[in-house]
Amino acid sequence: MSRNLTERLKKLHHQADWVGVREVKETLRNCIARNGKIEQNTMTIDHGLMVEVLVDGQFAYCGTSDTSTQALQTACDRAVLLARHMSSRKIFPFTPDHRPLAVGEYHAPAEILLNKATAGDVAGLLIDATQKMKLSDKIVNCMAHALLSEKESTLVSSTGSHIHQVFSSVASIMSATAQDGSEIQTRSTGVPCHQGGLEFLDRAVIEREAERVGRESLELLTAEQCPTGVYDLVLAPDQLYLQVHESIGHPLELDRILGDERNYAGWSFVQASDFGKLQYGSPLLNVVFDPTLMSEYASYAFDDTGLPATRQYLIKDGILLRGIGGIDSQKRLALPGVACSRASSWNRPPIDRMANINIEPGDTSFNEMISGVERGIYMTTNTSWSIDDYRNKFQFGCEYARLIENGKLTKVLRNPNYRGTTKTFWHNLKKVGDASTFEIWGSPGCGKGEPNQGITVGHAVPACLFGDIEVFGGSL
Repeated sequence: MSRNLTERLKKLHHQADWVGVREVKETLRNCIARNGKIEQNTMTIDHGLMVEVLVDGQFAYCGTSDTSTQALQTACDRAVLLARHMSSRKIFPFTPDHRPLAVGEYHAPAEILLNKATAGDVAGLLIDATQKMKLSDKIVNCMAHALLSEKESTLVSSTGSHIHQVFSSVASIMSATAQDGSEIQTRSTGVPCHQGGLEFLDRAVIEREAERVGRESLELLTAEQCPTGVYDLVLAPDQLYLQVHESIGHPLELDRILGDERNYAGWSFVQASDFGKLQYGSPLLNVVFDPTLMSEYASYAFDDTGLPATRQYLIKDGILLRGIGGIDSQKRLALPGVACSRASSWNRPPIDRMANINIEPGDTSFNEMISGVERGIYMTTNTSWSIDDYRNKFQFGCEYARLIENGKLTKVLRNPNYRGTTKTFWHNLKKVGDASTFEIWGSPGCGKGEPNQGITVGHAVPACLFGDIEVFGGSL
């Protein structure tokens, strides 16, 4: 990484009204073990520069993996040329005020640095995990996967901004597939994702979870099929986070509401006029944008336009208050947003992205939640999902379920699914779990944008109870 990026920016020759340079370097370690053997063990390093310019009210970009002075000047020249060509067709007149001065640093917490483990150490841990899952000959496939990332980003601008951020993150998954005749069932850990270090690859935890998913994959082979009907539904955090992602996070993105994403990722049922008055869900629903929560997967101090990141309510007491949109979308719609203009790497411009989208805990323990249900189903860990282009009508499938009868968890159910529409579903929220049920989850590669950007997203949620939900059994 350049230690003199500001000086390099000052030496650029240009006729732009504003210039920003963002340098990003990421080292990614990807290790997969399957059935006691290593399937993949790679390390990739991605390093480059993105130049952003403002000319005649139009922003334009050009990236380069050549970090030399000549290549940086060439990228700047190219960006200025593009901005000039597009300025006569601009959809909004931007000014340098739309890239406010920002100075600061951020370092992700890591109790144990990722470089304290060799590739062989990580591989050995995952191999052992697959062997722990193999509880029976009926378990025909065991997989353990770890994704370790170290990322450094520096943003400087012609108006004096200088932001330096360092990220360390760990994502993992383990899964066991069991087979008995024609019946095949897979149980997994889901995808725990955190900012931090090797503390999130703790051997004792991994071994315990490996044995659990192996055991539960066998349970599913003889479990009853999930019934079909209208039930109370309790969702575990490892399923609810994806429900939040798809039916709250994406529909609140302001660029979708503007129509920018409709060609690829879709539009939204939410309209600009809904903010401040739409009853999105029950009064128990409180959703925050919080990139300040330490150890959550998408925490940071500034977004990739330099906007300071602060905790903000998106939905308060069920009322929609603000969208997930960075400064450009905020100006275009004249609506409040959040610091969420993010780019997946140096070779992509920042666009409106989720960061940490969380449901605040309530006051109901898990036992209290279950004890209040006469006829319901508890579902955990997503296996499939589908939602329409307007982020309205959806259905989700889970790996594992338990029937709830007269306030008690009873028999295991296989192939559980549920369906609904977004507003009706969140209006049916009856109980929100307390802090003891609150868990951090996320996604290593939420896709959006043309060209595509896969980016980290965090979600911290409690267990929740929903009433009158359409449930059905069978593989999707």
